[in-house]
Amino acid sequence: MDISTPTKLDFNNTEIAFKNKSDKDLNKAYWLFKMVASNTLIKIGTPITNFSLNIGLPITGIIKNTIYKQFCGGESIDDCYNAIQDLGKGNVTTILDYSVEGEDSEASFDETCKEILRTVVSAKTNPLISFCVFKPTGLGRFDLFAKIDAKQTLTSDEKAEYERLYDRCDQICKACYEADIPVLIDAEHSWIQDTIDDIAREMMEKYNQQKPIVYNTYQLYRHDKLASLKADFAYAETQNFYLGAKIVRGAYMEIERERAKENGYQSPIQPNKPASDNDYNDAIYFMLDHIDRIGFMAGTHNEESCRILTEELEKRNIPHNHPHVFFAQLLGMSDNLSFNLGASGYNVAKYMPYGPVKSVMPYLFRRAQENTSVGGQTGRELSLIMKELKRRKASR
Repeated sequence: MDISTPTKLDFNNTEIAFKNKSDKDLNKAYWLFKMVASNTLIKIGTPITNFSLNIGLPITGIIKNTIYKQFCGGESIDDCYNAIQDLGKGNVTTILDYSVEGEDSEASFDETCKEILRTVVSAKTNPLISFCVFKPTGLGRFDLFAKIDAKQTLTSDEKAEYERLYDRCDQICKACYEADIPVLIDAEHSWIQDTIDDIAREMMEKYNQQKPIVYNTYQLYRHDKLASLKADFAYAETQNFYLGAKIVRGAYMEIERERAKENGYQSPIQPNKPASDNDYNDAIYFMLDHIDRIGFMAGTHNEESCRILTEELEKRNIPHNHPHVFFAQLLGMSDNLSFNLGASGYNVAKYMPYGPVKSVMPYLFRRAQENTSVGGQTGRELSLIMKELKRRKASR
């Protein structure tokens, strides 16, 4: 897309949002979001699908042509090529996200590390891949993170295990530093997040001396994470490195609240959505105040937060394509945000999950469950699809 003359930003412009989608694609997406909107279907469908895959029932083809095709790029990096090119036509770049979850062996952690290093090699040769990403529990055992977070004494074997985990993180961050490709470290559950934050801070201090390369993730649906963001920036200033920050609202609300209730501690989750929204938007203002020393990514499907960020960039005379400011959404969702931002000259990227169908299903089900819990998100997707189908019919 030629953006030498960017279009006026309009998140309701469905012609730009769905330019790369055929009528058939849109109709498929419509029925898929209708299904996702049903909490009952998600609750029943998840165990049935897992059971069917585990006993070898031939449903992989159905999954691949429906939910997988909507939200994933392919089974391998090479499979993602066409999807990456399609996004690029709309001035939207890609974050290749190897989304295999639930593995728990050293061999699987080593393989995940190697695969993420392959995404770095791909990003180095393809300008349409703007970021790499990894989920820390893809590189080490969840229970090990939890034990460290709880400040329990590690056995000698566990210490060696942690060193291997740390080394995998360092290998990826070092490769990204050498390739000059920024890398996002995903946030996870609150009871392992302190350990992840410590690793991320050490990686930033090591590799963010000249520019933001390593980005930690701040989940602003937690009532303490705006303070964490500000504390990390103060530390970065003291130690003279750039802070890399991806801000999201969060992905584990129900699990966090249930665990807090079961274990009798205060929930880390904000008391209500407006509190989460306020902290998210305050984080935007804070990072723009320090844009010379913070690289940040606004990972959000929230239209109002996107609008606030675009308006603040205008007010402050910050270029749309400032290298320290990125927007991000998930593949297959909020195309009205991604492609309209891209058409208006902003830096925007899509998270593109990939991996073998069976291995990626836990990720897909988690995303579907999140989607049903985000008020209005599915309804918004459906209304935009219907609007575009109606527009196309009227223009023929």
